[in-house]
Amino acid sequence: MRQRSSGVLLHISSLPGEYGIGDLGKGAYAFLDFLEKSGQHNWQILPIGITGYGDSPYQSFSAFAGNPYFIDLAELIDMGYLDKKTVDKADLGKSKHKVDYEKLYFNKMPLLRMAYENSKVKLSHELNKFYEAEKTWLEDFALYMAIKAHNGNRSWIEWDKGYENAKTDKVAKFKETHKDEIFFWVFTQYFFFKQWFALKAVAADKGITIIGDLPIYVAEDSSDVWANPELFKLDKTSKPISVAGCPPDAFSATGQLWGNPIYNWEHMDKQNYAWWIKRIDYSLKMFDVIRIDHFRGFEAYWEIPYGDPTAEKGEWTNGPGKKLFIAIREALGDVNIIAEDLGYLTEGVIELREFTGFPGMKILQFAFDAREESDYLPHNYSENFVAYTGTHDNETIAGWMDNVAKADRDFAMDYLKLDRSEGYHWGFIRGVWSSTAYLAIAQMQDFLGLDNKARMNFPSTLGGNWIWRITQKDLSDHLADKMKKITKLYGRL
Repeated sequence: MRQRSSGVLLHISSLPGEYGIGDLGKGAYAFLDFLEKSGQHNWQILPIGITGYGDSPYQSFSAFAGNPYFIDLAELIDMGYLDKKTVDKADLGKSKHKVDYEKLYFNKMPLLRMAYENSKVKLSHELNKFYEAEKTWLEDFALYMAIKAHNGNRSWIEWDKGYENAKTDKVAKFKETHKDEIFFWVFTQYFFFKQWFALKAVAADKGITIIGDLPIYVAEDSSDVWANPELFKLDKTSKPISVAGCPPDAFSATGQLWGNPIYNWEHMDKQNYAWWIKRIDYSLKMFDVIRIDHFRGFEAYWEIPYGDPTAEKGEWTNGPGKKLFIAIREALGDVNIIAEDLGYLTEGVIELREFTGFPGMKILQFAFDAREESDYLPHNYSENFVAYTGTHDNETIAGWMDNVAKADRDFAMDYLKLDRSEGYHWGFIRGVWSSTAYLAIAQMQDFLGLDNKARMNFPSTLGGNWIWRITQKDLSDHLADKMKKITKLYGRL
């Protein structure tokens, strides 16, 4: 049953900590304590996969692997696999408020390699046991990353001849001669998952639900495409025929060009969507609930010719629709999924969401267009929705109030009865917390009343995204008390 509750959207990377990026160490446990103290029963995160192009968690080298940047180095120090002085000397970024991914790449990854060298003999049995247990995805991922390093970390499309897919003789030989490099990547996943499930267990003890994020697409530069080319629309040279994105709209005159390969849905249908069933099943072991990004793409998706510089010349193509979710239900039963049903919604998308029974999303920032009535206004919500002040792709509330057109701002002021002394951000939080939606979520940035300097992502841009972090001081008792009070007031405690 979906109980009335609330929660916070904050990525792992944004947690406080001393090693350059939020991780699965004490900062994560401190945040769980904060959620418990503030009466929040839900923690929503962004994708936790290993990041690739543009440091985006939506462009991962694997649909299954965890991000090694999130491994808590303190545990490796405590286990004797790393020397604290060595770790302290490594430049993982000086700012407590921003992530420097370049420094993590050049300095944290060597520390993890050092830890592997110091532990591989002692952990040999555990690593092999983990490898065999997760072989259905880990074999391809670890091999892919090892060959990728061997090819100057380029995308597999640019690798030397003979590595073009997972089934060549050259790949088989590489697998035999580079076991140590392959098992370094097994090591990263062993510790990531060890730490992740320890954290998830503590969250469960505190009654906190973890809401994970499942990108609909996988990256071109990924083990998923390389090892399973038949599942994607590729030409004879293994290059994508078309890629994903969004059409031009009021926010982007040329649309959004994501660049992810398009699925070969016809082939997946013949396999009764086995890959998707495996992915959903795996994700539901990782998280209590999963939010499927770009849900409308299952009904119809914007397909752009490969190589086009913008998304303008794409076309709508029918997705798998109900057949996919029938197959998932038959294999896994009822599943806890939130449908990210934002963007251009047709009757077909709404019908598909209602067929699945999945709750959709309502973004309060989208509600205030003084020219017309909006489905995003709280009086139009029904219970089976998740209401947000904004998401990682939006401005913060303070930033939105600074930049929005005066008429729309005045509309929001009147509708929410915004009061500067209360704080405009608290007025927006009150708007979603008081709504009929069974679940209300706000970004941590909005609880803190921060402007757009704290924005997580600017869609269709590269650089300066995914870097914002909090400090432990931000998680004050005063803030926790205020959050608990509004949560109790609106029956979400």
